[in-house]
Amino acid sequence: MPVRMDNVGLVVADLDAAIPFFVDLGLTLEGRTVIEGPWAGRVTGLGTQRVEIAMLRTPDGHSALELSRFLTPDVIADHRRAPVNALGYLRVMFAVDDLDTTLARLQPHGVELVSEEVVRYEDAYRLCYIRGPEGVLIGLAEALPTPQA
Repeated sequence: MPVRMDNVGLVVADLDAAIPFFVDLGLTLEGRTVIEGPWAGRVTGLGTQRVEIAMLRTPDGHSALELSRFLTPDVIADHRRAPVNALGYLRVMFAVDDLDTTLARLQPHGVELVSEEVVRYEDAYRLCYIRGPEGVLIGLAEALPTPQA
């Protein structure tokens, strides 16, 4: 039985652009390093590999985002602009305290709303999907105050 979900990994082409985006979103950069050697290739099944990674911790401290930039071997597929109904990875969802402020803070990174608007889900959330660094799909959700009876 799993103890917890430790991290989500995203492969990016430009680590130097992706890190500031996620830091501005509210994550904390814990470290950046190059992973290589026979053991790494055995884990991933890629054989010889050299990957630069950055680990970013979520504000609650319970999870992390691992950004990877493959130096070798070359990237063989590109899913950055895949629609939300593509098989496989869909998106990473972040709970935010103020959706409008978060979107404004991310604007300098070229954030695009997937639809033209932020939507309201009942009396529970304001939600949107955005395209983050390199077109990666990211969800943002702001919990609405609970109506008083």
